[in-house]
Amino acid sequence: MCRSIQTLRPPFHDEPTPEEIRAAALQYVRKVSGFHRPAPHNAEAFNAAVDEIAHATEHLLGHLVVRGAAHA
Repeated sequence: MCRSIQTLRPPFHDEPTPEEIRAAALQYVRKVSGFHRPAPHNAEAFNAAVDEIAHATEHLLGHLVVRGAAHA
């Protein structure tokens, strides 16, 4: 669906930065909404969706258990 979104979990990626997580969330919202930049009347909803998806992504990555990964 969103080819420009990187895989952010090990072993493909170590410790994604908040900027990388936000960029992935932004790409997702752009794809789903069909807007690269929302009109002013949609900006609040667009930005709130990016924030929520970034938060959910951080939560997901923080709770995933990857088999065979070294545990810290």
